[in-house]
Amino acid sequence: MAAKPTILLTRRLPEAVEARASRDYDARLNPTDAVADGAGLLARAEGCQGLLVAAGDPLNADTIARLPQSVRIIATFSVGTDHIDLAAARARGIIVTNTPEVLTEATAELSMLLILGAARRAGEGERILRAGQWSGWAPTQLMGRQVTGKRLGILGMGRIGQALARMAQGFLMEVHYHNRTRLPPDKEQGATYHADAEAMLGQIDILSLNAPGSADLRQWLNAARIARLPRGAIVANAGRGNLVDDAALIAALRSGHIAYAGLDVYDGEPRLNPGYLSCENAFLLPHLGSATIESRNGMGFRALDNLDAFFAGRAPGDRVA
Repeated sequence: MAAKPTILLTRRLPEAVEARASRDYDARLNPTDAVADGAGLLARAEGCQGLLVAAGDPLNADTIARLPQSVRIIATFSVGTDHIDLAAARARGIIVTNTPEVLTEATAELSMLLILGAARRAGEGERILRAGQWSGWAPTQLMGRQVTGKRLGILGMGRIGQALARMAQGFLMEVHYHNRTRLPPDKEQGATYHADAEAMLGQIDILSLNAPGSADLRQWLNAARIARLPRGAIVANAGRGNLVDDAALIAALRSGHIAYAGLDVYDGEPRLNPGYLSCENAFLLPHLGSATIESRNGMGFRALDNLDAFFAGRAPGDRVA
């Protein structure tokens, strides 16, 4: 009987995912969930034929260039691949796969939660309760904004953006969007397309960032674009932290030009700009976009499907490099 391929799981994954990995592979698990630096990852990868990695793993060009020759595939437990230098992987002949589709609805739900939590000042309310400072109902206490019927602008109308647009219809929202390419009518669902993203900003009440964190979008939401939003607008970001110029958004939150922001991702996370912590009108979550049992199991199984295909001599379905 042929020996099972050896794979490294760089992070602690859901129980069902680890059980399947251990059944089908010689799986090296990470029970402590400690994040390894480049040197630590290289040491743990010795003798492995595949890596099952996650967002935040340091798979830059230097690390990939020094991976053991035995490593032939990297399956990432994520849709995004900005933690992996894809060009370096191609140069080494290492296949890279991701996990699209399985986290779409969960992340869209989280986007709506950010909008609602920010607009209705949910974070402020919970802090008051937990601090024992609530003195009872009052006519003017924590008055936020109603989202029903508002104009929602979505930057990035991929799977997640489209799912958010469907959910927004339940709130009778008028949906606008910008995407690199216009969607066909059946996928637009009645949303208004803006070829010029900046022109869209002046026509919306709420901006949801659902675009990938590509280099050309780094700090896309800067001071100039924030100024194009109507005073009192709401910003939500469940896309990538590097889409936002933190200093500019913090200044806008403090001035009131942006009434509220709901953020789940941060540039340089797990660190975040400390200025957000003093903004009571910022609703902050710790990167929970795909954090449902259904999605995280689905992500792990999708990554294992790609590994299964590769080691069976088939082309992985979700190859990105």
